[in-house]
Amino acid sequence: MNKPDKIYIAGHRGLVGAAILRHLQQQGYDNLLTATHQELDLSHQLQVQNFFQQHQPDYVFLAAAKVGGIHANNRYPAEFIYQNLAIETHVIESAYRAGVRKLLFLGSSCIYPKFAPQPMREQHLLTGELEPTNQWYAVAKIAGIKMCQAYYQQYGFKAISLMPTNLYGIGDNFHLENAHVIPALLRKFHQAKMTNAKHVEVWGTGQPRREFLYVDDLADACVFLMQSYQQAEIVNIGVGNDISIAELAQLVKKVVDYQGDIIFDPSKPDGTPRKLLDISLLSKLGWSAKTDLEQGLTHTYHWFLANQDKCRH
Repeated sequence: MNKPDKIYIAGHRGLVGAAILRHLQQQGYDNLLTATHQELDLSHQLQVQNFFQQHQPDYVFLAAAKVGGIHANNRYPAEFIYQNLAIETHVIESAYRAGVRKLLFLGSSCIYPKFAPQPMREQHLLTGELEPTNQWYAVAKIAGIKMCQAYYQQYGFKAISLMPTNLYGIGDNFHLENAHVIPALLRKFHQAKMTNAKHVEVWGTGQPRREFLYVDDLADACVFLMQSYQQAEIVNIGVGNDISIAELAQLVKKVVDYQGDIIFDPSKPDGTPRKLLDISLLSKLGWSAKTDLEQGLTHTYHWFLANQDKCRH
């Protein structure tokens, strides 16, 4: 991937797509192709086909997806499976037909089996039952990975798939019902601080453990692997350590400087007990994360404070 190459970032307004766009711009890439949802509906097959035939990109970062936390997955299962299947099917097929040199697809650590051995290796995919609260999203993402591998095997189309762990960072979705755990907690603790609330309620028992990766680190990994990785096998992208939700809540409380108490609600679902990725392959390839969790939380909270009028609520 060279500076003059035309690079299409699908989903450039989302958390991951925006980070990839920022990173490419910082690295001096300026032949970048983007399209808003109003300009291009990725769930519409003919629109996607025409877009690729017209613009002929050399490389594609497929960061467009419908994503959300436990509540959103439970509430909108049809939307999660349909929209993700449609987006990935149309983009991968159109990219191949248009002669794209290489495509990068993003899976997720949450699509591994619910009770996969820890830490989770790439070989654990499809070895057990899925987490019921996000099975619709998981099935769609697994289909996208298998589609990339099928096109690689049958057509020689260079389509690689990455499996990032839980993500957070600037530009995240801070909607209290649909957000992932970190932006939801940051907003909850911030609101409690502003209203002098005596406590903040956190879903679940606080016992599940999660691994978190700052989204700008993921963008760096995406560009690194787009340039250097040439295999159809998936690659885990993570930091190699995890933290309990209770510990995370305490860290968010510290970053926000909230003085009240934390109350856990065990009647709410915990989700998968633990999600930690084995990043041996990633380390062997020569990449590691640069941003520790407290530093990343601080960056994210400061961005939220400065952008409350335009961030996703």
